[in-house]
Amino acid sequence: MTACRLLLIMWVAMAATPAWASDTAPSASAAGTSAAALPAPAQILEVPAPLLALLHERVIDPGYSRERRLQRLVDMIFDAQGLHLAYDPDATHTIAETWQTRRANCLSFTLLFVTLANLAGIDAHVQEVAQVVSWYQASGVIYSVGHVNAGIVLDGRTGTVDLDHNVLYDHLGPQRINRQRTLAHFYNNRGADRMAAGDNDAARAYFQAALGMAPDFVAAWNNLGVLDARIGNLDQARRDYETALRLQPRHGASLSNASALYRRMGDTRQAGLLASRLVRVQRSDPFAQYLFGAQAEQRRDYAAAVRFYRRAVRLYETAHPFHFALARSYFLAGDARRASIEMQRARDLAGENGDALRTRYQAKLDSLQRWRQRGGNAN
Repeated sequence: MTACRLLLIMWVAMAATPAWASDTAPSASAAGTSAAALPAPAQILEVPAPLLALLHERVIDPGYSRERRLQRLVDMIFDAQGLHLAYDPDATHTIAETWQTRRANCLSFTLLFVTLANLAGIDAHVQEVAQVVSWYQASGVIYSVGHVNAGIVLDGRTGTVDLDHNVLYDHLGPQRINRQRTLAHFYNNRGADRMAAGDNDAARAYFQAALGMAPDFVAAWNNLGVLDARIGNLDQARRDYETALRLQPRHGASLSNASALYRRMGDTRQAGLLASRLVRVQRSDPFAQYLFGAQAEQRRDYAAAVRFYRRAVRLYETAHPFHFALARSYFLAGDARRASIEMQRARDLAGENGDALRTRYQAKLDSLQRWRQRGGNAN
């Protein structure tokens, strides 16, 4: 699935549909779910008439500059007099459903924001990040293979609007994608939701719709493999994973799932080869190392956590959350001196991410230094 987060009238009687929604409807699954049960691209991106009227009233008709329209659009989406939108990680919604429920995940928010921005004359587009790490106070670390957000171009300047503040992008950062790949994300997310609910026919229809939009969408091939393996269609699952790995040989989820499948099929040699390949991929993946560090920390193996976090830092030196995690593990392992060094590095790297984050790290550093001055039992 695609992970998620926000960094930053002419009245008509009919709903508006943006020009980019002209793709053909997805084909039906031979197994069951009809094409009519899947929303067509135009339905996914259709703007209900009341929402369009609100957009004109709050953003378009007053004649603001593009920069002012952008700020007014953000305000309209989030303030109590507008949509009052709330984040919901499970809400892979069409624009109409987002309007009705006032809830969205990062994908639904991005679809909504980009569509409304374009209608308001703002140059906005969908962006994809190959890998992200998110971290939350209540639920810990979430490692995901994908994330989307909105990119904007305003008077020669570029920027990103993201629903999730707690996210770290990979080295490449957000990359612009076309409407077909955007819709593939939508159908793939819906398919994963249906598979989790046990509705296998609908899940297959959604995954096939995703691949109809973007045949090289590796996440959908991997999810099809999971679905086929669950229902016992092991040969087809093997072909699904082979396709995913042909398209992206270093795709961690497909390597892991394919290895497990071969082991299940009794081919321990191939399972071992894929498992070894996965280990090599993970050793060069800073996000994977960060995840392993978090897992070690949760089981209170702080020495192992330090090793994993140090490797993550070596692979991605400018990632301030990695330095913060390493500082925490050093402290818990009894090395307050190294914890202070890493906390200072996290603070310095967080400067461009906003004053609030830098202040948070500074407060942690001050607390650590006071603890040491009081004679804390650490090296």
